[in-house]
Amino acid sequence: MTVLKHLTKRLKVSVGVLAVSSTLVGSAFAKNDINIDYEKFTTDNGLTVIVHEDRKAPVVAVAVWYKVGSKDEPNGKSGFAHLFEHLMFNGTENYDDEWFGPLQEAGATGLNGTTNFDRTNYFQTVPTPALDRILWMESDRMGHLLGAVTQEKLDEQRGVVQNEKRQGEDQPYGSVFTHIFEGLFPIGHPYHHTVIGSMEDLNSASLDDVKGWFNQYYGPNNAILVLSGDINAEEAKPLVNKYFADIEPGPALSKWEAWVPKRNANTREVIQDKVPQSRIYRLWVSPENTSSTATDLFIAASVMGDGKNSRLYKELVYDQQIATNASVFNYELQMASIFGVTVDVKDGVDVATVEKEIDKVIGEFLRKGPSKDEVKLVSTKRRASIIRGLEEVGGFGGKADTLASGEFIAGDPNYFKTELSELGQATPKGVKAAANKWLKEGWHQITVVPFIEHTASTEGVDRSSGLPSIDAETQLSFPEVTETTLSNGVKVVFAKRSTVPLVNVAVQFDAGYAADAGGKLGLASFTTQMLDEGAGKYDALELAAELEQLGTDLNAGSNLDTTTVTMSMLTENMEPSLALMGDILKSPTFKEEEIERQRALILSNIAQQKTRPVSIALTLLPPLIYGEGHAYGIPFTGTGTGTEQDVQAITRDDLVNFKNTWLRPDNATIFVVGDTTLGAIKPMLEKEFGKWKVEGSKGAKQIAEASMPEQGQAIIIDRPGAQQSLILAAHLAPPTGADNNIAINAMNLTLGGAFTARVNMNLREDKSWSYGAYTFLQDARGQRPFMVYAPVQTDKTGPSLLELKKELNAYLGEKPPMANELERARLDEVRSLPGQFETANAVLYSLLSSERFNRQYNYPESLVEKYNSLSLDDLSNAAKEVLHPEKLTWIIIGDAEKIKAEVEAAQLGPVSVQSMNSL
Repeated sequence: MTVLKHLTKRLKVSVGVLAVSSTLVGSAFAKNDINIDYEKFTTDNGLTVIVHEDRKAPVVAVAVWYKVGSKDEPNGKSGFAHLFEHLMFNGTENYDDEWFGPLQEAGATGLNGTTNFDRTNYFQTVPTPALDRILWMESDRMGHLLGAVTQEKLDEQRGVVQNEKRQGEDQPYGSVFTHIFEGLFPIGHPYHHTVIGSMEDLNSASLDDVKGWFNQYYGPNNAILVLSGDINAEEAKPLVNKYFADIEPGPALSKWEAWVPKRNANTREVIQDKVPQSRIYRLWVSPENTSSTATDLFIAASVMGDGKNSRLYKELVYDQQIATNASVFNYELQMASIFGVTVDVKDGVDVATVEKEIDKVIGEFLRKGPSKDEVKLVSTKRRASIIRGLEEVGGFGGKADTLASGEFIAGDPNYFKTELSELGQATPKGVKAAANKWLKEGWHQITVVPFIEHTASTEGVDRSSGLPSIDAETQLSFPEVTETTLSNGVKVVFAKRSTVPLVNVAVQFDAGYAADAGGKLGLASFTTQMLDEGAGKYDALELAAELEQLGTDLNAGSNLDTTTVTMSMLTENMEPSLALMGDILKSPTFKEEEIERQRALILSNIAQQKTRPVSIALTLLPPLIYGEGHAYGIPFTGTGTGTEQDVQAITRDDLVNFKNTWLRPDNATIFVVGDTTLGAIKPMLEKEFGKWKVEGSKGAKQIAEASMPEQGQAIIIDRPGAQQSLILAAHLAPPTGADNNIAINAMNLTLGGAFTARVNMNLREDKSWSYGAYTFLQDARGQRPFMVYAPVQTDKTGPSLLELKKELNAYLGEKPPMANELERARLDEVRSLPGQFETANAVLYSLLSSERFNRQYNYPESLVEKYNSLSLDDLSNAAKEVLHPEKLTWIIIGDAEKIKAEVEAAQLGPVSVQSMNSL
């Protein structure tokens, strides 16, 4: 649940909230000004409350930000803020149970909590009738937590966090973050240690530490509450006072100011890890996120390392081909930021050679700075990003997140106006000056104020009756879907969504990874990756530049059954964006030099996959459960990269033939969802695709019926020294389009498909052996796989296997599905529907799914009735059809010397061991 997973994530507010009368600064922002009202008030006990009204869906996003993060941890208590985040999900004095249960029942979406160096936040989006419930729960853990915190809970969540730490550090390059923060920030600096902390400090956390930490930092006067969605301030104030006003404020707190360490000397460090290729991180300390210099450095980072046309990527990856990836970022925080360059060195290339080229690119930038066009391009890309983020009321980067972030960073929910102004006024000269001040030597790379007296209300809500009930239901608002055809017979499916000025277009082909069957694995993926590497009159870089100038996002990819090319475009730029889409689909150039560049990147990706336990398991399992030669017997890595041998053998003719055989008008359906009308966009589609014709026959797939094995088996992939064992098991299950698919989904939800399901509650919450354990089914037109997933600590591999077997068999026998489990799953699925289809993109992917599985396009509207009619017998019958524990094929990736005996004792079937080197 920790936000700090990637240094490349920019923490400056990503979406702006502007007052009604405000105007954007700079001509680049003059069109489609975004104006969103909010009202801000402070309760008598110090709680800052921000309310924004958005009535497009009957949902409300609720966000609570506490002004405490890992920077506030005392010496020897690293990781405490993040550990406490976990504890606050484990029940309160008036509801001593898991946080997720009542929210799942309420149909909440986008619920999570995160911790970073500066703050801890919790958020969820709930149907409007559930607002009382979530306010009761958020206020209960703010004001009534400590009586429910026990030593048992502390030990349980300590184990969960330690498994999260193991899981992160067990990934390639996963241990680098500790070195980054210790290398850049001196001892005593609040950023000297990572957010997740050290094992030793986590072990030292006591119950007294927990209570002292809570009493110091989690009072209402140190928190921000944001309500965004189907509510206004007049409605919000009595609710906030009802639930929060009687909570006692915390003590006066000292606040950190900016502290940017001065570094004059360059420092180097070499560490060893199990990785497929060398990676260079070059890092500088830079100013805090409220400094205007941070925006100039963001522009510098974007110009040097954001996208194919960025200077570093173009030089190292595209032109010289001495690296497989290159990026630049400015990771912004309250006290100081980190500017960094990350480069993956191509296998066989000397690291020193790449370092010299990095020096050249940075040196050239420092001498000349960016061009006017480059600065303008960054501003345009940010504007498009802003508009996309504004569609959701909650979630990561949504409106509630934005309001809270602006208030937290600068005491101003309108803070994004400052960033817009800085972007609009940025100049090449200013960016160059900032880069020259901060990006030279030194890489590796108090104020007392009066405390406002706060008082708590003498009256508060009666909490003795427990959680507020949910007495009303919301209705799914799914748009009307219409169909038409182009002059060449291509079907067009259209739905209008006008929340923001964006249009999403997808062209779906009946192809997918299954189209690789009998040929070279990875061909479908290779072909789609080549579509934007030159088309029509544009070469690869020109095409990328055109898309960036238009603020258009392009994606092409496949699943098992279909291949889809999608575009997200500004409404004002539909016509030129569709023209590019036409070039990409009809006239890709497949230049030999681009083919070789992509081949190298795909092979690098395959090499990366061979170091990731989950990717290894998802590569090995499909041929084992489907059989060699089956159309689905291919790696389930999510990218369809294929094998080294096949990728090496793919020729230009193969790519052209795949495109002509599968990506063709008589095998395509066009989907449009967004801010336009069918009358407006159809002539544009007709112009680009109405005369599209191809010769020859389209492809045909054969999805054979596979059979189950007589008995299961276990394959251990030996990974000496691994801190965890990755368990992934699978066998065949009925297709996604099965008549009882709803019953199958509900069965899986109660068994292992949700946080509160049996498998996760057992291995994570009860035993703390895993950060998360689940069961799931991967969608497919043909037989799909049922899978069991559990990364566990090494010394609990055998016991975890026994617990997983026990849960599966108990569901089929002595502990069948229970009424409360079915009710929770039913309520979750029904009440979450409005939140699931809030965005145009969600509607688009629902339409694509309906086409894939031959459903009515308004299929989501039928789900309420389907789930409401489920019985326990339906779930039991689904389990008997789907679950066959004795026939599972188990892949267990871990230290064979430590786990083999335990795996054999679990009696999964014949046990074999393979070396990582043999893969």
